[in-house]
Amino acid sequence: MAGSRKLGRATDARKAMLRAMVTYLLEYGKIETTVTRAKEVRSMTEIMITKAKAGDLHARRQVLAYVTKEDVVKKLFEEIAPSYKERNGGYTRIYKIGPRRGDAAEMAIIELVK
Repeated sequence: MAGSRKLGRATDARKAMLRAMVTYLLEYGKIETTVTRAKEVRSMTEIMITKAKAGDLHARRQVLAYVTKEDVVKKLFEEIAPSYKERNGGYTRIYKIGPRRGDAAEMAIIELVK
């Protein structure tokens, strides 16, 4: 399984948070989060896009089991995955944007590569 960072959360809360963040990244194309979370989201997002590139029913069901919104899965299979047909990984990019004001956590923007 991708990733092994605990992110200071219980297992069920961590999995739910990552599922939501992957869904939002696929929906909006860009999210702002901490660097550590961005690295975890990147690994799961790359797995989802790779599965979607197969385009078959089995892959769609696997992605539906992880991504929380059906319209995002439809967008992933119809728009996002075909645009990465010739690309062998590296679907996301992480930019570090400096420390957060409240607790000085290192922040980053993770986005889908065009």
